[in-house]
Amino acid sequence: MESDRTREDEWFLLNEKQLVETARAARDQRLREKTASEQAEEHRRLKELHFMKCPKCGHDMKEGPVDGVLVDRCSLCEGLYMDAGELEKLFLRKMDERRSFLRKLIGV
Repeated sequence: MESDRTREDEWFLLNEKQLVETARAARDQRLREKTASEQAEEHRRLKELHFMKCPKCGHDMKEGPVDGVLVDRCSLCEGLYMDAGELEKLFLRKMDERRSFLRKLIGV
């Protein structure tokens, strides 16, 4: 009778341990998902807050063509900002085309 009681206690102990581990794993997964969701939301909020804002003065920027390449220009301080690859597009042109671009850029 005592061995039956011991086996029963062992079974309950093992079963409870498995239940606790399963619950802990589920809680950890929910926590990871919640953290990832909060980080994604914060990233979206910051992007929305800073999108098309001048890094120098914080004013709105407008996108416009400069020699066939769309660049961002601040509507207040006239700062000119280029996205990745845009400067390379301009500098891969012939030398005389680059000179005309620079002249247009500085207003000569």
